[in-house]
Amino acid sequence: MLVLTRRANESIVIGDDITVTILAVTPGGVRIGIDAPRETRIHRAEIVVAVSDANQAAVESSADDSAERALLGALGRVRQTP
Repeated sequence: MLVLTRRANESIVIGDDITVTILAVTPGGVRIGIDAPRETRIHRAEIVVAVSDANQAAVESSADDSAERALLGALGRVRQTP
């Protein structure tokens, strides 16, 4: 991991087309601006983790076929269990 010290209104450049600028430093946190091409995906790490966890939970719950049985029952079909 590269660690840099920057002050307000100072920037770093990543590659040829991404610029990260420190906009403000307050007791509550650091405000940054990111200038990047539109096709570059930028996400907050905690959101990526939350979505990943939710997806994993969905995969695990789909292993339980009770939802499938409930849907088939609502459609009037009975699933044969081996």
